[in-house]
Amino acid sequence: MNFKTIHFAASNSQAAQTAFPVLTERYGQAPVAQADVIVALGGDGFMLHMLHDTMHLPAPVYGMNRGSVGFMMNDYHEEDLLERLNAAEATKINPLRMKATTVNGLTTEALAINEVSMLRQTYQAAKLRISIDGRERLEELICDGALIATPAGSTAYNLSAHGPILPIESDLMALTPISAFRPRRWRGALLPHDATVKIEVLEESKRPVLAVADSTEVRQVSTVEVAFHNDIEIQFLFDPGHGLNERILKEQFLSEG
Repeated sequence: MNFKTIHFAASNSQAAQTAFPVLTERYGQAPVAQADVIVALGGDGFMLHMLHDTMHLPAPVYGMNRGSVGFMMNDYHEEDLLERLNAAEATKINPLRMKATTVNGLTTEALAINEVSMLRQTYQAAKLRISIDGRERLEELICDGALIATPAGSTAYNLSAHGPILPIESDLMALTPISAFRPRRWRGALLPHDATVKIEVLEESKRPVLAVADSTEVRQVSTVEVAFHNDIEIQFLFDPGHGLNERILKEQFLSEG
């Protein structure tokens, strides 16, 4: 790689706001549309925000952790940043595309880098019907919700819901129930990259459900369709030996945390 111009973006955290003027004074600040690379200062939430905001640009995103967990971020160092950027390894992913239709017939489309999730809105459990590529696979799932995760998002909400961890290069998505009541022992499914998932809400008036694609929320949905958006490729950068492949593999051997 041969990066020369950088655009820095910082979250609202004190650590990110403190780092921003130091780095821009040292390395300059190119307009985002003209930068070779974008450096995001913050945590995982801010990294997702930046990936969404810049996915239409050719410049990859390199995150430096000025937040908490920092699973998608690199360690923060002020020195030798251009050298680190030019030695970095690229990870490329496709986002999920969600098409959510409400009980009133309104349709919202949104992209998700981590997951699309459906959640009950009230105290009553949701009732969902699941079809894959037009074929019904589960007539009725009674649950708190369900989610479809990308490999990049498989260690986030999906893992907390006891879904499988997916290698970043796998051509798969994870369909995972959230607190399934019936069928109680259903643990979800692994689906191919070209699959289209359709989830219908049963008893939609009595048991309202909302859908979320990363941070885009649609309430009182009737149906949600999810598939990979193969025309969009998101590229972000990691220091050598510390990419998502290594982090996801390491996550599978953690005994706690």
